[in-house]
Amino acid sequence: MRIHHATPPPPPTAVPEAVRLPRVIVALHEGFYGAASGTGFSNRAFVTALARMLPAGRLSVITPGVSEAARAHDRRWAGEVQQMLRQAAAEVITIPAVHAPPDSVRGSVQLCDLAGEAAMRIAARAGRCLLVGLDIPFLGLAPYVSPNMDLLLVPRSTTVLTRPKDVSRVRWERDALRAATLRGGHIGAISSHMRGHLIATYSVSRTSMVSIPNGLIQEEMAQPSTAPPLPFKARAGFLFAMGRAVPTKGFEDLLEALRILKERGVQVPHLILAAVTSKENERRSSYQEDLATRISAYGLDATLLTRFTPAIRAWLHNPALRAVIVPSREEPFGRIPWRRSRPEPAQWWRPRPADSLRTVVEGETGFTAAPQDAKSLASALHRALTVLPRERDRLRSAGAALVRSRHDYEASIASAIERIAPWALEPASSAEGRSR
Repeated sequence: MRIHHATPPPPPTAVPEAVRLPRVIVALHEGFYGAASGTGFSNRAFVTALARMLPAGRLSVITPGVSEAARAHDRRWAGEVQQMLRQAAAEVITIPAVHAPPDSVRGSVQLCDLAGEAAMRIAARAGRCLLVGLDIPFLGLAPYVSPNMDLLLVPRSTTVLTRPKDVSRVRWERDALRAATLRGGHIGAISSHMRGHLIATYSVSRTSMVSIPNGLIQEEMAQPSTAPPLPFKARAGFLFAMGRAVPTKGFEDLLEALRILKERGVQVPHLILAAVTSKENERRSSYQEDLATRISAYGLDATLLTRFTPAIRAWLHNPALRAVIVPSREEPFGRIPWRRSRPEPAQWWRPRPADSLRTVVEGETGFTAAPQDAKSLASALHRALTVLPRERDRLRSAGAALVRSRHDYEASIASAIERIAPWALEPASSAEGRSR
């Protein structure tokens, strides 16, 4: 694995056409040095799948640098990713970190400029290339597509779903997607919900869409070897909810549901609520402060975590876990229920009638409730906590089988690559012969 740092490399020397081999170039913002959300986990899984399926030396990864002192840098995570890429003889190009937030128009434009220029340098010394932009910060890569380059953009969410009032950001995303499709690029749909959303809201043509259903790779289905210690009050049994500290995650609906159950006299296990942010400041956000105030005002037995570390996901496998709750009001495709679809004593709850309900099916693999409806959530949670042991065994077995059969992320990615860039998968001898 070759790592290039922030200073731009010299102009590429001419490479004889006969020795130019295909290249798959992946640009990602989150997932190389750590993860603050499901996006980081999905991006890492995407790169891992490519490293396995592509011939050795065929993968290039472009990512902004993150200082080891930064909160967003997870040393163990980064070490595992770099080791995996070394084994695949992959090239890693580290571009400078931008000062503007990556979820701002300015930040995304800067990231696309840096990543696009790096991709063009790679393409100049390679054969046919596939440029993959993972998630919103890299939707604007179309201007950097050279004649020997195909383009695939994989938005994991959109600003319409998360910040619909940010008109300038929504416009930038729509223009970027349109520019990509006009150049013959493909847009990856991580779920049927996102496919419909991109077509209806962003006017992405159906012919430009390629299905890449999100899911898990083999490592994510395995039980972690280590885990951080549980909060003391959680050791006798706990509920677990986690996600970014934003209103669309619906954590206030969860707290209201627990208040309802408490008033009804229902005994509820301790709640670990990881409403987190990866920002460097130590102060809670206003949303996190609101959650803390509600926990105190309702007198709930709960622990609020405000800073994310990937290690806490190991708690999804803890035998003291009683239920995983995903109260999102809007979710393109939540990954948490999949991570919990294993033979251990817990249930799921899922509120949104989107693709996650393909995993969490009422009475079959878990329990569901109406979105933004605390009473409905309280009822669903009560059903999950009072289910009989035999029924619990049936639910968890069905959930595990569903994940294995429908959410193999490596298979989804392989199918997409075979469709849009089959030449990338050819052995080196065949690819070299085609380039002559």
